[in-house]
Amino acid sequence: MNLHLATDDPVWYVAYGSNMSAARFGCYISGGRPRGARRTYLGCRDPSAPRRHIGVHLAGGLTFAGESRVWGGGMAFYHPHLDGELAARAYLLTFGQLSDVVAQEARRPVRSDLALDSGVDRQWPVPSLVYETLLNLDDRDGVSMFTITSLQNLEPTTPSAPYLRTMLDGLGEAFGWTAEQRVHYLLRAPGVTPAWSAGRLVELCDGEPWEVDAELDGRGDPARDVGVHDLGAGLVDDADGHH
Repeated sequence: MNLHLATDDPVWYVAYGSNMSAARFGCYISGGRPRGARRTYLGCRDPSAPRRHIGVHLAGGLTFAGESRVWGGGMAFYHPHLDGELAARAYLLTFGQLSDVVAQEARRPVRSDLALDSGVDRQWPVPSLVYETLLNLDDRDGVSMFTITSLQNLEPTTPSAPYLRTMLDGLGEAFGWTAEQRVHYLLRAPGVTPAWSAGRLVELCDGEPWEVDAELDGRGDPARDVGVHDLGAGLVDDADGHH
C-alpha cells in the first residue's frame, strides 16, 4: 500500500499515552520539556498548533510495557487486535508535523517527511526498536488517521506516577471524564495493577505529584538520556512512550 502525502496535507495523529495531554504534546510541536519528564524536545519544523483535537475511541486495547528513561516505568502501547476499546485523542496536523513527531519519538533528526511506500495492511515500519509500526487507522472527515505502536509480544510493566498523571490529565481534557471514569479506564490496562490501586490513581488526579521530577532527574543527565533498557521482548528504549 502506497500513500502519497505532501508536507502540508492534513492528517490526524492519534495519541493514546501521555500525548493525550495538550501541554505535553505541545512540546513535540513547538519544543520544550514536559512537566515530570527528563527530556527537552526541539519541536517540529512547523511549530503551528494543531488545527483541531477530538476524543476518539478505537477497537483494541491499551497495555504498558518496557521502561522509559524519560518518565520511568512502563510505556503505553496500542494493540488493535485485543478485545476492548482504546480511548485516544486525535490532533489534526500536517503530514510534515506528523513526520517530525514520529522522528522525535524515535530519536531521529527532524528533517524530512515519512516515506509511505511499500506498506502492508495499512502498516509501515518506523526506524525505532520500540514503536516500530506506523498504523493507518482509518479516515475521519476524509482525512487519514495515524498512530504508532509496537505489534510485538510485550511483557507488561508498571508505569510511573508522572506518566500516569499526564495520561489522566489528557483523558480529562479529551473526554471530560471524572476522576473515577479515568481511573476505571486505566485499571483495565495490563501493567497498571497490582502496583496501582484505584485510590492511588484518584490521588494522582486530584494531587500534585510533580515532586517526582527531582527523583527522576537524579537518575541521570536528561541531555544524555539516550540509553537502552530491555523491554522483555527484544526491544530497547530508543523512544519515550508518549502515545
